[in-house]
Amino acid sequence: MTTPNTDAAAPIDSYFVCATPRTGSSLLLGLLESTGVAGRPQAYFREPDEPLWAERWGLPRTAGYADYVRAARAAGRTGNGVFGAKLMWGTLDLVVAKLGAAWPDLAGQDVPLLERAFGRTRFVYLRRDDVLAQAVSWLRAEQTGSWYVGGNGEIGGATASGREPGYDPDGIRALIEQIEEHNAAWEAWFASHAVRPYTVRYEDLDADLTGVTRRILGFLGLDLPEGRTIVPRHRRQADELNTAWIERYRLDSA
Repeated sequence: MTTPNTDAAAPIDSYFVCATPRTGSSLLLGLLESTGVAGRPQAYFREPDEPLWAERWGLPRTAGYADYVRAARAAGRTGNGVFGAKLMWGTLDLVVAKLGAAWPDLAGQDVPLLERAFGRTRFVYLRRDDVLAQAVSWLRAEQTGSWYVGGNGEIGGATASGREPGYDPDGIRALIEQIEEHNAAWEAWFASHAVRPYTVRYEDLDADLTGVTRRILGFLGLDLPEGRTIVPRHRRQADELNTAWIERYRLDSA
C-alpha cells in the first residue's frame, strides 16, 4: 500500500526520491522522466559523481555548491519547472552540510535549507518489503559493477567489472543489517522534520509500473499530458541466480 495523498493540490518546484540501493529507484526515475512533467530525475548529489556531472554541465572548477545546485536544477527540470532527483541515505547529510555552508543563515535546518535551494519540495520514499532479495541484488551489483540495464543519461553504474558474482552469506547478512538501519534512519528523519513522504513499495511498483507512477504524479500535483505514455527505461536484472542465492541463504539461516 502507498501513503494516501492528502495535499495534492499544492504546487511544487522539486521532489526527491528517497531510497536505499536495489529498491527499483533507477526504474522509478526513468518512469517519472517518461511522463515529461516530473523533471529529469537522476542521482545528481552522489558525491563521487558530482565532479562528473559538473564536467558534463561545463561548470568551472571554481564553482561553489550553490552554483552546482543551480546547474543541477537546470539539467533536471522539465519545461514546467519541476525538478527531480534521487537521494540515498548517507547522501542527505552531505547535501545538507554543503547547503549549510552555502547558506549559513539556515545551517542545521535540513528542510528549510532544501527549500532554499530547491523551492517547494516533496519527498517520495521508496522501500522494499523483501529485504533479503534486496540484499542479494545489492551484493551482486557490488560484485559485478552492473547496477542497471538500460537507462537514460546516468553517470556510472552500467559498466560491468567482468568479475563473476559469488555467493557470500556474510555479505548478504551485512547488507540486510545496513538496509534495515538505513530504512530506520529515513523514517526517523521524516518524523523528526515533520515530513510526510509518499511511500512506495517496490513490490507495488513492480506489479503496476503505470499505476504507481500516476499516483506519484497525483501526490506531486502533476497531470500526465494527454497522449503521453509512461514507459520503463530500465530492464530487470534479477534472474535464476538471485533466486538460488535467496533459497540458499534461507536454508543456511534455518
